[in-house]
Parts: sequence; C-alpha cells; structure tokens
Amino acid sequence: MIRMLARAALFFGASAIALALAALLLDNFTLSAKGFIFAVAIFALTQAILTPFLLKATVRNAAALTSAVGLIATLVSLIVTDLLNVGLNISGAGTWLLAALIVWLVGMIAAWLLPLFLFKKALEGRNNSQAA
Repeated sequence: MIRMLARAALFFGASAIALALAALLLDNFTLSAKGFIFAVAIFALTQAILTPFLLKATVRNAAALTSAVGLIATLVSLIVTDLLNVGLNISGAGTWLLAALIVWLVGMIAAWLLPLFLFKKALEGRNNSQAA
C-alpha cells in the first residue's frame, strides 16, 4: 500500500513538473495558479487510466504504435484536461504538439529522477542493509 501511494505521489509530482515547465516554455499554454492542483490531478488521473488501455489496444491491433503509447496518452490527457477547463488552456496546433512532446519528455525524466531525490535515504538504507 505504501509503495502504491509512493508511486502515485511520484507520478503526480512528475506531472506537476512537466505541466509547469510546458507553461513556462510555451506562450499559448497557460496554467492558472488557482487551478494548478486540479489540472495536474485531472491530467495525472487521465494519463494513468489511458496508458494501460492504449498499450493493450496497440499491442493487439497496431503493434507498430506501441512505442508511441506514452506520447499518445499524454496528448489525449492534455486534451481532456483542457476540455474540462480546470485551469489549463492550450491554443494553436504547434503548441498542442510541442506541449505533448514537452510534457511527455519532462514527465518521463522527472519520473526517473524524482525517486533518486525523494527516496534517497530509503534507498541508501536498503543498499547498506544489503551490503552487510
């Protein structure tokens, strides 16, 4: 249970970093301070639900698209979050494409690096106990 909560927190944190960075880098990508938490929650939840579904569908029907599942799920999650009007507004085709790419890439990197910083003591303790 604790592991599941830790993964959810990491995913939420990675999504928050990715959306915030996209808002800083792209002019037509606005993320309001008031709706930030709700937008991140909707985005993260939508992506968490869509990714396994899309992966299963692509493996079964279009194996060539399997490597693009994360990017597709990111784009669809951005669309859902934007449509729900929860503090995220994206306009322009170029912004949509760049936003999906930035959020996907930054989210992936953040999900990889965040555990190294957030759970550093736990990882060090585990490594020390294995060495003994």
